[in-house]
Amino acid sequence: MNTKIYSATTIGVNAYQVEVEVDLSFGLINFFIVGLPDTAIKESKFRILTALKNCGITLPEKKIVVNLAPADLKKEGTLFDLPVAIGILQTSNHLKIDSNFLNDTLIIGELSLNGEIKSIKGALAIAYDAKKFNKKRIILPKQNAKEAALIEDIEIIGVENLTELIAYLKKEINITPTVQSIEELKTTTHELVDFSQVKGQEQAKRALQISAAGSHNILFIGSPGSGKTMLAKRLPTIMPKMSFDEIIQTSKIYSISGKLLNKSLIFERPFRSPHHTISQAGLIGGGSYPQPGEVSLAHHGILFLDELTEFKRATLEVLRQPLENKNVCIARAQQSLEFPADFLLIAALNPCPCGYYGDKKKACICHSTLIAKYLEKLSGPLLDRIDIQIHIQSIDYDTIHDKKSQNVSSADLYSAISRAVETQKNRFNGAKFNSSMNTDEIDKYCQLTENAQTIIKRAFEKLNLSMRGYHKILKVARTIADLSGSENIDTAHIQEAIMYRSLDKNLEKQ
Repeated sequence: MNTKIYSATTIGVNAYQVEVEVDLSFGLINFFIVGLPDTAIKESKFRILTALKNCGITLPEKKIVVNLAPADLKKEGTLFDLPVAIGILQTSNHLKIDSNFLNDTLIIGELSLNGEIKSIKGALAIAYDAKKFNKKRIILPKQNAKEAALIEDIEIIGVENLTELIAYLKKEINITPTVQSIEELKTTTHELVDFSQVKGQEQAKRALQISAAGSHNILFIGSPGSGKTMLAKRLPTIMPKMSFDEIIQTSKIYSISGKLLNKSLIFERPFRSPHHTISQAGLIGGGSYPQPGEVSLAHHGILFLDELTEFKRATLEVLRQPLENKNVCIARAQQSLEFPADFLLIAALNPCPCGYYGDKKKACICHSTLIAKYLEKLSGPLLDRIDIQIHIQSIDYDTIHDKKSQNVSSADLYSAISRAVETQKNRFNGAKFNSSMNTDEIDKYCQLTENAQTIIKRAFEKLNLSMRGYHKILKVARTIADLSGSENIDTAHIQEAIMYRSLDKNLEKQ
């Protein structure tokens, strides 16, 4: 006799249905698992048999064969413990579950030796795709129930241990399906940081306002202590609120990475700040069983690279493709995976090894050759993908202690950003930023006045702009015009946008 239990696994950020086929037959007593299982799945037979024994269940002395279909799909992790255990119990007549119930149900979970059902990775991604498999319910660990219950029209049954699940399947007890509303999970966060805490640096604040409004990548160049990191850490306070789709997409990535922890969803835009010693795989993603990297964990959020020139050049160069395509393709001999990576890059660096090149207070002691070697990690193609480049000067004593000056707050900056974001939603019929415009959209929405066209033509020739750099200026100018409520791009808008692109030429001269 054999039984089929339906389960699922995650590959990349998507879920795939897996049929767990269990057969018990006479022969040499043994336990086989086939269907491209990884080591964790092969070891599951010890966890399953011990858990069943400790729950007081005695199995017949027969040969057990478990097939995970489709057989050509690589399976990994521990989430098949529970469906295999239920399949064994159903096949050995310890359970008599209705076939319609089994056909409508996905079962996932890891077993401990005492029968406790432990949490797993990827519950949200599996629940999100369950309707695609025509399933009505999911039986899973109770720790993952709230996470999965956010997906509508799927019955979520959270269980704490194997004994409880067996009693539920025998209809001896009733388990109320978990219900969770996204509004119930939202909590009011009181920001501990605000732009009003930053003295001076009005131009940098303006650049960050443009960056947040149009999702434009930005590079800060300045001496140590000028406020680059302080400014960057306050960018999340003026970022647009996440839409429901963005919340789900970002939370799926954290779910399959096992980083959701006690959170049910990611409601605030992620802010990832990896150390400069990070490897290529850590930044982009990868491994024997590919996992999302920092660029994917920053999806719909911010990736902050402090001390940019301290990163290895090869590590920085792998950013070029995700910055352009908004995703990461990781190819292996057995499979090729795509992870989303639509993030806003904010980077900061010192202008030279000593940090004081161009500083108005302290003289630089670096030789020109040393400066050139220091900056050679920043390739032209990488700089070309950064929309806004701005130099930050150290502030003076009078600025710090000026009691009359009113520092602009995050709320002040956000009011104009929210209007610009709403303009973009109406323009593109959805959640899309100016930075993501394609060539046709640039031609359609970046209408310049006659004077503005004259200015951009001169800049194109003087700065030796690439076509990408030219389009970057137009996209930034479009965002500046949206912030001011202008339909067309005028002289002031294009001049400000060009100002934010002139530093890459200065860097090359250094």
